[in-house]
Amino acid sequence: MIDFIKKFMRRRSLKKAGSKVESGFIPLSQVHGAVAFIDVEDTSFDQCKNEMLLFFRRHNIHGELFYFDFRKLGDGERLITSINGTVLKKDLNWFDRPSDEKINVMLDGDPELFISVLDSTDYPIEYMAKASTAKFKIGRRQLPDNVFDLVVSDANSPRSEVEVFRLIASFLEKVS
Repeated sequence: MIDFIKKFMRRRSLKKAGSKVESGFIPLSQVHGAVAFIDVEDTSFDQCKNEMLLFFRRHNIHGELFYFDFRKLGDGERLITSINGTVLKKDLNWFDRPSDEKINVMLDGDPELFISVLDSTDYPIEYMAKASTAKFKIGRRQLPDNVFDLVVSDANSPRSEVEVFRLIASFLEKVS
């Protein structure tokens, strides 16, 4: 019964928050702002973060990075990412919807590009992707309702987040 209620609330929440903005391919030259999502549990997350920041700087794009960090931190462990840009387990409500604070930070600046290198289709990234008003959405795993305009799948040959981002960056530079 709880699963039914959780699924109902998720569908209802997505319907309410889903962006009405049409998305599709746009050239890199039309991108002035971007949001990108990284999983801190991927071993290449730090390298991926650095390469994303460098890519955004090189192309004069205001890039905002978000980190999904659902680990349980033990005594003495500290968060290794910015608290403003990190979605923690405590930032999710009972049916896994990210907090308004995190959603508003993502929507601030009205970015044209949304990138997810998360190897996941879990509800938090689905919610963020569907709520995003970005005109071009790129992901690693397609979400229900075909949210992403471009999917860089590595299902047949698993890659790290940084390798997936390099493929995305290469593609974006070709369509600039």
